[in-house]
Amino acid sequence: MRTILHLDLDTFYVSVERLLNTKLQQKPLLVGGISDRGVVAACSYETRAFGIHSGMPMKVAKELCPEAVVIKGNAGTYSKHSDLVTAIIKENVPVLEKASIDEFYADLTGMDRFFGSYKYASELRKKIIQESGLPISFGFSQNKVVSKVATNEAKPNNQMKIDFGTEKPFLAPLSIKKIPMVGDKTYQTLRNLGIRQVKTVQEMPIEVMQGVLGYNGLTIWKRANGIDNTPVIPFSERKSISTERTFDNDTIDVYRLKSILTAMTENLSYQLRRGNKLTACIAVKIRYSDFNTYTKQLKIPYTSADHILLPKVQDLFDRLYQKRLLVRLIGVRFSHLVAGNYQINLFDDDEKQLNLYTAMDNIRERYGDRSIIRAASMGAKTIGRMQNPFNGKPPVVLAHRKQ
Repeated sequence: MRTILHLDLDTFYVSVERLLNTKLQQKPLLVGGISDRGVVAACSYETRAFGIHSGMPMKVAKELCPEAVVIKGNAGTYSKHSDLVTAIIKENVPVLEKASIDEFYADLTGMDRFFGSYKYASELRKKIIQESGLPISFGFSQNKVVSKVATNEAKPNNQMKIDFGTEKPFLAPLSIKKIPMVGDKTYQTLRNLGIRQVKTVQEMPIEVMQGVLGYNGLTIWKRANGIDNTPVIPFSERKSISTERTFDNDTIDVYRLKSILTAMTENLSYQLRRGNKLTACIAVKIRYSDFNTYTKQLKIPYTSADHILLPKVQDLFDRLYQKRLLVRLIGVRFSHLVAGNYQINLFDDDEKQLNLYTAMDNIRERYGDRSIIRAASMGAKTIGRMQNPFNGKPPVVLAHRKQ
């Protein structure tokens, strides 16, 4: 019998800020972008009574709860506390999957032979709280989906066990929106069909759900019935790497746009070399002020060299940027990644070129991503990463990352 533990740090960013500043305890707190275009990355339970939720525009959240304290937050600080919790869990479970900066799965299957798994999970939770100072909740069941739902029902700062065979009765009275994979659009579709509770889906023929939502309908039906055989995966190989920026004010400044694209490409190229990766497909993304979004991509020979990738990215931008409208967002993505080091091009490169890359990367490794840059990218001061994207950890992407 499988035994899956799901742990989730409660309002993680908020909890970290309160750990750093005890004066914020019990106060309504918003973490995220502080500009008019910023969004809420995390909100305290005190603000939720006003209808505030993560992903909401910060401007709207501040109107709903004017007395809330607004903090921009720091990705490096959150990563540090997440790493501390990760280390505690990893030390005490046989298989750990880190699903995000504040969410974890552990496979405790077979541990009942030695001691009670639920009791062990309870002691682990107490240890995390004592050593990190952060509140954490967990759900305990035979699979990942039921454990995740149980965690959400247990919050805040609590725990819940769903015994084998009781998964369907546990899920039945809940809102269908509490099933993982049911987003706003799917929820509205189900509501239009008169479906509000999980129980209704449990009683429906699987063919009906599949007919309405296709393959997703099949998955949702299984999850509503407590069926999930997804394994706990300790590490998933990264298939792509990307970065993008939303502007506080829409711009038509082509020089500025190209400067930011240069900085993005330069930084992503460094991340490839840092992780011993090569890319064979590059893409550029533009979103205009009317919210229309366009992307162009190009297949190239495997590489991680700035001087090869930069002209390709700029060329894609030139071909893509034709509307002469105000730009809201731009981004760069490298995909089709494989393991490997950049090899010399016999016609274009020389030892001096390769030594230059080595020297630049050594400086970046020691002093930070933006410690040495091209002059063309000096206008993009916020482009950079806090950690190696190929170290097996999920990316830290805060909602307030703005240019």
